Amino acid sequence: MTNRSILPIAAAAGCGLLFGIGLAIAQMTDPEKVKAFLDVAAIFDGTWDASLAFVMGAGLLVMVAFYRLGGRRDAPVLASAFVWPKRGDVDRQLVLGSTLFGVGWGLSGLCPGPAIAVLGLAPGEFALFVVAMLAGSWATGIALAARDGRFAGGNLPAT
Repeated sequence: MTNRSILPIAAAAGCGLLFGIGLAIAQMTDPEKVKAFLDVAAIFDGTWDASLAFVMGAGLLVMVAFYRLGGRRDAPVLASAFVWPKRGDVDRQLVLGSTLFGVGWGLSGLCPGPAIAVLGLAPGEFALFVVAMLAGSWATGIALAARDGRFAGGNLPAT
């Protein structure tokens, strides 16, 4: 066991708890609510449910504020260094991954965060979905690592 501070773990747990509570209160764990939001074609007949835009807007405002604040600091409060995005280009992998994610989100009405959070509300209904989602992510990670030469001899790639 390493001698790590409990603060980063407590902060992660607190953020996760806050996130899960927010998802449930905002009804992002309800696939039908999410599908009603994603159905932007319903704008024309007045039945589009735009309420989840407030969830996205709130997340965007908080992220922008803390991203700007972080840019003014030498180091994060609970880590030794910042890990800033290194790439911003749009490539084939991003377009393909985004498309597949969008299709999965549109068909199921759940993205990964809400899918895991909904296990606390209705585990029997969504357990298979979450297991399949994790298996797909795991298999894709291994395939991409193998493609990039980071996977050899049955060893999982180091992160």
